[in-house]
Amino acid sequence: MAAELMQAAQRMRAQAYAPYSRFTVGAAVLDASGAITGGCNVENASYGLAICAERVALTGAVAAGRRAPVALAVASESGSAPCGACRQVMLELGPDMKVYLGAADGRVTETTVRALLPLGFGPSDLADADAP
Repeated sequence: MAAELMQAAQRMRAQAYAPYSRFTVGAAVLDASGAITGGCNVENASYGLAICAERVALTGAVAAGRRAPVALAVASESGSAPCGACRQVMLELGPDMKVYLGAADGRVTETTVRALLPLGFGPSDLADADAP
């Protein structure tokens, strides 16, 4: 399943809108039912408004009613790891997800959300809030 998920992320990378950085990224999230939701990075002339592929895929899954992500594949030229904002969203929505980081040359690194964001801030840190 990891290979299929990475192929979906690679296909999403081709859809990226990255006219400024030219750094295209695709992502695909697998949920417990076996459904795959894809996403790509979308840049903006107002740089701060750009959104990463990982967050597009994860929020797309949530919007589709898929709330049990089990794995996330991210495809980029270099196989780089997600940014801090994406890691935080990954921790919130799928703290136990496996994460596959794929490079254009075919290299894939397997890790986990918790390895990418040790000691992360999550729902349990909101002691006086009704966390999910």
